Amino acid sequence: MQKTKVGISVGLFGAALYFVGLISIIPLVVMAGYVLLFEENEWLKRAAVKAVAVVIFFTILSTIIGLISNSTSLLTDIVNLLNGTINMSGLNRILSICRLIVTIAQSLFLLMLGFKALTQGNIKLGSVDSTISKHM
Repeated sequence: MQKTKVGISVGLFGAALYFVGLISIIPLVVMAGYVLLFEENEWLKRAAVKAVAVVIFFTILSTIIGLISNSTSLLTDIVNLLNGTINMSGLNRILSICRLIVTIAQSLFLLMLGFKALTQGNIKLGSVDSTISKHM
């Protein structure tokens, strides 16, 4: 079993990367930065980049949904200024459900990747994996 310079197994550190991604992006980036700078294990480096990429991908999705939600609020305000009425509550509920689905999907992906990382396994994520392979 390979060990990191910190003294824990490579698989456990990889799992920790994914599990920390569930909590916050800042500690994840710090841990990933440490891995990229000081660790030599190629699998661990790929896991660090993949954890950050997954969190950033879902953050971008959530932000896009938030932008759409803000746009509907702006549209409602403009229509109200023109003495008109428009009801966007249905669309806002749908956007809220979409944001919840994105949050649940992110949590599930990170949990699956984290448990798979304990055995230094990997779950293929198509374009994420190809992009990482292309740039690493």
